Amino acid sequence: MAAIGRIELVVPATAIDLNGHVNNVQYVQWMQDAAMTHSAELGWPQERFAASGRTWIIRSHAIEYQHSAYLGETIAILTWVADFRKFRSLRKYKFIRPSDEVVLASAETLFIFCDLPTGKPVTIPPEVRDAYPVIDPADEP
Repeated sequence: MAAIGRIELVVPATAIDLNGHVNNVQYVQWMQDAAMTHSAELGWPQERFAASGRTWIIRSHAIEYQHSAYLGETIAILTWVADFRKFRSLRKYKFIRPSDEVVLASAETLFIFCDLPTGKPVTIPPEVRDAYPVIDPADEP
């Protein structure tokens, strides 16, 4: 189980916008994909949350774009948990082009832990909190 999750993908034609590079909306989808993959690797796939009657909802996203990505390029998406509070968690992301190690974008998502039937925030239980290593800023990729 990796404290820092990693997925790689090849940019498909469907991700390219009218400017000829990856559309900004696509990065949000890839953030979700990376977060869900990492969570499953840590023992908490979406099905397990659903069975417990709990879920994560998104409060906010922030993305800083540094370089463009293009059709056919391989992109690595790194993700990790940066903070836990009573009922919220901050997850960070870094988009890298492995061929030259250029950082394409940095991002973060603020998640709120909620009761699935009511949608109201609930305290993150120890078994969830313990499954996700928190990465200190000094140790971030």
